[in-house]
Amino acid sequence: MKMSAQQKRSRKAKTRHTSQEKNIVKKPGQAIKPDHEPKEAKGKLALILVRGLVGIRADIKVTLFSLRLRKKHACVVIEDTLNNRSAALKCKDYITYGEMNDETLKQLLEKRGKKDSKKKGHLKKFFLLHPPRGGFERKGIKSSYTRGGALGYRGTRINDLIKRML
Repeated sequence: MKMSAQQKRSRKAKTRHTSQEKNIVKKPGQAIKPDHEPKEAKGKLALILVRGLVGIRADIKVTLFSLRLRKKHACVVIEDTLNNRSAALKCKDYITYGEMNDETLKQLLEKRGKKDSKKKGHLKKFFLLHPPRGGFERKGIKSSYTRGGALGYRGTRINDLIKRML
């Protein structure tokens, strides 16, 4: 029996695996074990929403809402865990993020910390910031930080941006 071209393509698509899938799926019924174990929290990550929420994919919008990033120039400080880093990586085209030091966190709490009206004595878990003095980087808010823009991972240089936005 001769197979049509469409049947050949569908058969190839079923048998094709990416290199990551080949490493994870060893035998049918075997438990999936990731290559890396979840890390302990080793510090704080600061995430800032740089672009607006109009016209973005629904799954990214849900992730941003779960991270409490609902307004432009909003900032959240979260623990630096594997799950939080993967959520930040998923939203990298709309946020900038990096490791925050204690000095910047203290300044952020003093200048922008707002009390929660529902919980007495507690602060809200997000900070609303001004646009940065001097603007964002040269290429604007539509390109990554490594290419001269404002989006994505910027390491400890997030502290400079936060100080300009206070």
